[in-house]
Amino acid sequence: MSRLASACLLAGMMTATPPGAAMAADADSSDRYAWLEDVTGDKPLTWVKEQNAKSEGRLAQTPAFARMEASIREVLDSDAKIPAVQKIGDFYYNFWKDQQHERGVWRRTTLAEYRKPVPQWETVLDLDALNKAEGENWVWHGADCLRPDYSRCLIALSRGGADADVTREFDLANKTWIQDGFFRPESKGGLGWIDRDSVFVYTDFGDGSMTTSGYPRVAKLWKRGTPLSAATLVYEGQPDDMYIAAIHDDTPGFERNLVSRTLAFYNNELYLRTDDGKLARIDAPNSAEKGLHRQWLSLELRDPWTVDGKTYAAGSLLVARFDDYLAGKRDFDVLFTPTDTTSLAGTAWTRNHVVLNVLDDVKNRLSVLTPGADGWTTSPFVGAPAFGTLGVDAVDSNDSDAVWLTATDYLTPTTLALADIGKEPEVLKTMPAFFNAEGKVIEQHFANSKDGTRVPYFVVHDKAMKLDGSNPTLLYGYGGFEISLTPNYSGGMGRAWLEKGGVYVVANIRGGGEYGPRWHQAALKQNRHKAYEDMAAVAQDLVKRKITSAQRLGVQGGSNGGLLTGNMLTQYPELFGAVVVQVPLLDMKRYSHLLAGASWMAEYGNPDTADWEFIKTFSPYHLFDAKKDYPPVLFTTSTRDDRVHPGHARKMAAKMIDAGKDVTYYENIEGGHGGAANNAQAAHMQALAYSFLWERLGGK
Repeated sequence: MSRLASACLLAGMMTATPPGAAMAADADSSDRYAWLEDVTGDKPLTWVKEQNAKSEGRLAQTPAFARMEASIREVLDSDAKIPAVQKIGDFYYNFWKDQQHERGVWRRTTLAEYRKPVPQWETVLDLDALNKAEGENWVWHGADCLRPDYSRCLIALSRGGADADVTREFDLANKTWIQDGFFRPESKGGLGWIDRDSVFVYTDFGDGSMTTSGYPRVAKLWKRGTPLSAATLVYEGQPDDMYIAAIHDDTPGFERNLVSRTLAFYNNELYLRTDDGKLARIDAPNSAEKGLHRQWLSLELRDPWTVDGKTYAAGSLLVARFDDYLAGKRDFDVLFTPTDTTSLAGTAWTRNHVVLNVLDDVKNRLSVLTPGADGWTTSPFVGAPAFGTLGVDAVDSNDSDAVWLTATDYLTPTTLALADIGKEPEVLKTMPAFFNAEGKVIEQHFANSKDGTRVPYFVVHDKAMKLDGSNPTLLYGYGGFEISLTPNYSGGMGRAWLEKGGVYVVANIRGGGEYGPRWHQAALKQNRHKAYEDMAAVAQDLVKRKITSAQRLGVQGGSNGGLLTGNMLTQYPELFGAVVVQVPLLDMKRYSHLLAGASWMAEYGNPDTADWEFIKTFSPYHLFDAKKDYPPVLFTTSTRDDRVHPGHARKMAAKMIDAGKDVTYYENIEGGHGGAANNAQAAHMQALAYSFLWERLGGK
């Protein structure tokens, strides 16, 4: 992935309000649970610890729980997992966590060594040793290493897994920190190389330098040997923008500097910065995803676009020569146009080709496109597997046509192959089978939503499953931000759920990206209810097929998926026997005032305007009715989550507990938005969720 693409992705996933911040000044004084928004206050944390103790006492004190937790952790700590690598110079780097390396090690090897079943690794940075030496709890956030010799890296580290991080300069040759090198203090933002003595920095520069979403709104150019305060302005966005970043494209022969102005999710502007510091906006729709690769500009459209009298469909992929485009020409090659069943899942540019990864009814198909004198030609991806979820990433898009190819599904462990375009892939690694999948099958079904829309979902079950409505079934969904859910192997889920006889279901509801932008846009703002109607339709279809019954059906989701399950709890309580709500949004009146919430208004709407009239129809915190019956619910969150405020889960749980409902609550003190900062915490959190589901849905 290019640095440009990486920066834009991070802009969409990060926040900038410090964890542990006091309750927001504009807290709702009429909300009797507003005090729980004080993240690290003594009173809220006392409440949290009391709830944790109750939950641990009921779920975590049995031999069965200990066995499940140990089994999940064995998967997470396994040395047999595939070590994903990134090529940096002549070496292949991997960040690895296991039982001996709780926080992880950054390590490297050669390609010849990586081909071996058990490669020899050279440790570059040991985070556990670093934490011990510095008395910290650093979590790895990645490294940006400087071309062409890659002797210097900018390494991002987060305290406890929060989105906020610091950036420190590292000598890769000597494996030591650079004294008095580049250093970015803790904040949301980033630091990126221009050359050995210059970086772009976008971070918290003080009052007024952050957006209302909590992201950087100022990008600067910083020279070595000068204080951060002396960095010169590159671009300053508006307070209500989402994220401002400056990026250096270091592709040899195509070096250029860019500024990305993200106004909201899927709403951004891209500027080319000239040597004299002037900015030229790349004149393309704000909703289009913009990419640069060597001489090519790519535009992935989210809305129909008419230019020079020709209309291109939403979901299409267009390419043009970048210099010609800047000169005003609008000569496009259309590399992909969606159909009723297809969408573009991804692209992987190599030096001379682009691999298209297309979803057709949520099944991956690969093809290779190659530019030539007479335009682009299409050919099959030689040796592409015919099954499962396929992923393609360039090994080094500047220097070769090699790609990494992964394949997996719910029952098939992931394989990693190295492929040169046009040649048979070479399988390098295969993940072991962490659970017994013998006799199990994957099926795809379609449910009809309330408005007649056909909604796909996957079901994983025993071949011998009886269609008598008695099977404990776990339904998972997300339905937001154009994110697609495709079959993925999970050893922990397999051991804790499938092996014990559970049925696992994944719903591809609207709001996601399974059918491209139209699938996402169908559930935005005032149409949000369609995502929840889709999820309810899948639940009803499972009962109609007699796979399960309401008493044996559980539902699980996190983040936006936590908002989804919160709505299943409050709007469709009769459909479920248990609900798991993880790191959720729930108070949709307050969400835009809490941490990164303002950045999601393009998805949900602005509750401080007339939008509240429709937002309140999917705000679980406000939909809760103490007089109604609800299924048992587990809320989990993290004190260190500085993306989705833990106050959402805290307040909802407290409200329901005070109303006498069946509520289990657990808050991890570390972990960030992922909920866990290491494998031990992750195993514990997963075991709590599965133990709760088995307890409430019946079974082993």
